[in-house]
Amino acid sequence: MNYTTVSLAGIAAATGIIIWFAMHWWIKEGHKPKKIISFCLSIAYGILAILGTAGAWSGLGAVSWGALWVNNLAGYIGLVWGVGGSNQDVTRAQQIVLTPGGYVILFLLTVVLVALFKFSKISKWKVLGGFIAGCGLGLSGSIAGAAAIPLASAVNGMGVVFTGVFA
Repeated sequence: MNYTTVSLAGIAAATGIIIWFAMHWWIKEGHKPKKIISFCLSIAYGILAILGTAGAWSGLGAVSWGALWVNNLAGYIGLVWGVGGSNQDVTRAQQIVLTPGGYVILFLLTVVLVALFKFSKISKWKVLGGFIAGCGLGLSGSIAGAAAIPLASAVNGMGVVFTGVFA
């Protein structure tokens, strides 16, 4: 099992996290939209983090790869040992290109995520679970294909504005 790529088991684990929180939101939280927003934003951030730092020697790169490793391991235990399935590599994406301003925005979004985790009344499990699920799904072909271009474009666009104002 290779922990530097996403496996079918890792995708299964990330999808399981999303199903778990979706069921909790629907049943326990009365499916109110404001109760799921932080989770959805954390998923988007996790996708951006893994796509923006895949293979990078950085703090966020290490954390996002750690989240990917957790997905792969938990999925392997559940899929192979738990139900007798098989596992395979399903990595279809590589690191997306962010501009210098895009990396500033990624850094600022990281500050926001850490602050949400530390100071908000939002469930820490929602923020962490969304991040882990996003990291687990981010390198799969269908998710990366649908999310990479709009996420990178939005972050790079915000980076252009940021550097235009402050640089």
